Amino acid sequence: MPQQLQGLIIPIGFLVVFYIFAIRPQKKREQQVREMRDNLRVGDEIITIGGINGKVIKVKEDFITIEVGSSKTKLDMARWSVGSVVNKNESKKSKDEEVDTKEEDK
Repeated sequence: MPQQLQGLIIPIGFLVVFYIFAIRPQKKREQQVREMRDNLRVGDEIITIGGINGKVIKVKEDFITIEVGSSKTKLDMARWSVGSVVNKNESKKSKDEEVDTKEEDK
């Protein structure tokens, strides 16, 4: 009986280590990407997964419209195609709150 338990301990240990180092970090990264895509706002500068740089000019449910190049070409793209946000456009309200907190600290 104890020999059978020893035979199970090693595979279970490998599964635990695999979960800690592979599955858990991947799920965390997917959650961060999902939040980034859900929080896209007009004015954000983005890079798509295809390497296109642009500025968000319209946000819909599943699609965004970006402006690219000096000719300001407009492209409609799926939200899932956004790879990263380069410059986050902060609203005027959040900037005003930062100024207020700095003034209160003085």
